[in-house]
Amino acid sequence: MASQRFEQAMARLETIVSELERGDLPLDESLKIFEEGIKLSKACLKLLDEAERKVEILIQDKDGKRQLRAYNFDDVDAEDDAKSD
Repeated sequence: MASQRFEQAMARLETIVSELERGDLPLDESLKIFEEGIKLSKACLKLLDEAERKVEILIQDKDGKRQLRAYNFDDVDAEDDAKSD
C-alpha cells in the first residue's frame, strides 16, 4: 500500500512541476500547488526513509551488525525454508 501512495505522490509531483514550469498559472495558484508539492515531497522522503530502514533490517547478520551487500532474494527464501523445518 505504501508503494502505491508513493507512486501516486510522485505522479502528482511530476504534474505539479510541469504546471509550474509552464508559468501560466496566477501567483496564488502557483503558491498553492508549490505548497502541495513540498508536502508531497516530504511524504515521499519519509516513505523512502522507512523503506531504507526496512532494507537495513533485512540485511543485518545474525549478530545484528549491518553488512553492505547486494540484496539477494534467494537468501530470504533459504532462511524461510530453514525456519519452517
